[in-house]
Amino acid sequence: MLNIRKIFETIADAGQRILEKKPLANIKKKSLIELCDDLLSSKGAAFGITLARDILFRYHNLSADEKLKFLKSINDIYQPDNKEIDNAIQNYNKNKNSLSALNLSRVASGRRKELFIRLNMAPQGTSEIVSLREDLLMFLRENPELKSLDYDLIDIFKNWFNPGFLKLRKITWDTKAAILEKILKYEKVHSMKDMNELKSRLGKDRKFFAYFHPALDDEPIIFVEIALTKGLGRSIQELTKPTVGNGKGNDTATFYSISNCQEGLSRVTLGNFLIKRVVYELQEEVPHIKYFGTLSPMPGFADWLLSEKDESVTKIIGEKNMNNIKFLKSADLKIGDKRILENKDNMSKLAIHYLTNVKNNLGFPINDVCRFHLKNGAKIDDVIVNANISEVGFKRSFGVMVNYSYELETIEQNHQDYVNKKMIATSKKIKKYA
Repeated sequence: MLNIRKIFETIADAGQRILEKKPLANIKKKSLIELCDDLLSSKGAAFGITLARDILFRYHNLSADEKLKFLKSINDIYQPDNKEIDNAIQNYNKNKNSLSALNLSRVASGRRKELFIRLNMAPQGTSEIVSLREDLLMFLRENPELKSLDYDLIDIFKNWFNPGFLKLRKITWDTKAAILEKILKYEKVHSMKDMNELKSRLGKDRKFFAYFHPALDDEPIIFVEIALTKGLGRSIQELTKPTVGNGKGNDTATFYSISNCQEGLSRVTLGNFLIKRVVYELQEEVPHIKYFGTLSPMPGFADWLLSEKDESVTKIIGEKNMNNIKFLKSADLKIGDKRILENKDNMSKLAIHYLTNVKNNLGFPINDVCRFHLKNGAKIDDVIVNANISEVGFKRSFGVMVNYSYELETIEQNHQDYVNKKMIATSKKIKKYA
């Protein structure tokens, strides 16, 4: 007869060890890969939480070289088995039923995804796995063979961080201090010096929203900053300074900063869901706001222009204008150089050419911010010279920024045209420079 009391004592003992973060004796003696094998086996059903916790705890305390070795090992050991795939294909071709299709999908995925799904059973497992991917991204630069492991994690994160699981919160000066401190730290587009500067971005006619995940407590995933303006904002310095006046006449929501907070979630699409969700929130909260758009950075424009040969630039702006912009390569060029504004038309033509004609190997704009907004259904509304006269803005694009507009009635069509036909929606203002 089963000793029920003994069973409960064993369960309680295992639970206590989890709380104390002390590994069971037999677990302590095994290698990380042996523990992963156990987690993926039937043993994982009984001691999954304990195994997952100890694997992640030990991984967290490895040196960089040891972490790389471990990631390479799981990439190789748990990759799809070609022989199993061949057998599954033969089985599917023979039976062509849902069971054989499901088995083929399982075999083709390998066991890497299943390993991370089981590791997520650990306390703070999601946070630890996101941190692990930060390590992986660093290693990828010199170890491209790990890309398949990265693809697996991206695929998993797309499910774990599905917008349906995320909670949108409005950020105000009354939000928890711990969250405000993290936002101050994570702002990457237009950095803030201190809490006073953050307070000014949470003031009147300013809106601030962030996505949170239930598994990451008060850790923001991504956030967006909005200024309520009359027409689209045209100067980042104006949008980030304390507001004055009563806001009368404001008809536009200008999105001016979107920051991903977790490096481990890069390339996991969240920003497009955030923008669309916030638009709905603003329509409810401030119904007098009728127009939506951005004042966005153009990273890479300065590097592209400086690397282009004079003959190529001449084709864009004409030979008579070429001498007027050679100052951009001069050693005496400084932030806010008046010659930039004097050559507004030339700078605009070059910026628009960069956004609409300089493509990546897939035929889409090389500029990642541009790709992001166009894929969301926006159109390029205008380019603004001297929109960002900070050191960062000058280094990115000689201070030039871009207005993207989100016209609610054309968002879906713009998205379809861009994704399927690689068409770039632009305003009449842009067309005159193109």
